[in-house]
Amino acid sequence: MAASAFVLGVWGLLLHSRTLEVDVGVWQGCDGAHCIDGIAPPEMRLVIDSAFLTTSPLTFPWPRRRALAALAGSVLVVFAQSGCAVKRIAVNKLGDAIASGGTTYASDDDPELVRSAVPFSLKLMESLLEESPKHRGLLLAACKGFTEYSFAFVQEDADEIEGTNLAEATRLRARARRLDLRARDYGLRGLEVRHPGFGKALRQNPRATLQRITSAKEVPLLYWTAASWGEAISLSKNNPDLIADQPIVEALIDRAYLLTPDFESGAIDSFLITYEPSRQGAKGDPLARSREHFARAVALSHGQLAGPYVSLAETVSVQKQDRAEFTSLLNHALAINPDARPEWRLENLLMQRRARWLLARVDELFVE
Repeated sequence: MAASAFVLGVWGLLLHSRTLEVDVGVWQGCDGAHCIDGIAPPEMRLVIDSAFLTTSPLTFPWPRRRALAALAGSVLVVFAQSGCAVKRIAVNKLGDAIASGGTTYASDDDPELVRSAVPFSLKLMESLLEESPKHRGLLLAACKGFTEYSFAFVQEDADEIEGTNLAEATRLRARARRLDLRARDYGLRGLEVRHPGFGKALRQNPRATLQRITSAKEVPLLYWTAASWGEAISLSKNNPDLIADQPIVEALIDRAYLLTPDFESGAIDSFLITYEPSRQGAKGDPLARSREHFARAVALSHGQLAGPYVSLAETVSVQKQDRAEFTSLLNHALAINPDARPEWRLENLLMQRRARWLLARVDELFVE
């Protein structure tokens, strides 16, 4: 899981207060009396700055409570009044703000609180995408959000419960796969916005199709589409049709790596630590390639992310049956201070949870 912020939910509108302009007197509806030629007059315009959504929660001054309540009501009215231009304006403004993200989730020190909050945020994005289906920012945010939620909270639960409840673990993995495929589809839709027909062409000739993408600005969509698709494949050992998509995932991640090798402080290298042993037709030792990506990921994150250490331990140390390296890597991951980089706090806490679980299974993973 890359070091990236979980997207902020709509409760940010209710719990945060900055850069708010709204005249509550005119938000009684948007009909012929208030909309002129389908365009809302200036007094009806709602301006929501992205900073408004990303400040610390529960800090708004009490005098603004009435304005915030009015804003909440305004949003509901906007969505209720179909056929009005202000609806599209509000949807896109809100979509821009949500898609811009923030560190509210990423810096949280309570993973269980985030687990409970994220689904609402994801469903909000899906609701907005129904109104604005080609909003690239929202499509990226949905792809990333569903991928992270699946990995951090559904797949991890499945792994941890498998030893005591195989049926429940199987159910959870099936759910995680569905979430990953939903994320993949949002990613493909995001790429389709600027490249019509991209999804169909990608299946026919992945590497040739990806030559169309030349801008580093599209790397986030490439990365998260590959990550979600790769996760789905890893959960589909009995699904040959999905496994057959592996060359597409490989082409996506390789293109992202070519365009922005340092993306998100080594996120692509962290992905490739796990992927290299599965790469088909590559020359050389795949475990050596995994170690090379580990070294880059550690360098780019200045050793402050637990993820690369956990990935190398699971991917290389277990396969090589190097118990000493396995425990050393996981203990190193646990020694990282989550508070040293607040923007990576949640990710580090989640990966440290996995490190503890892996250490508890050391006797199962190593035969001595």
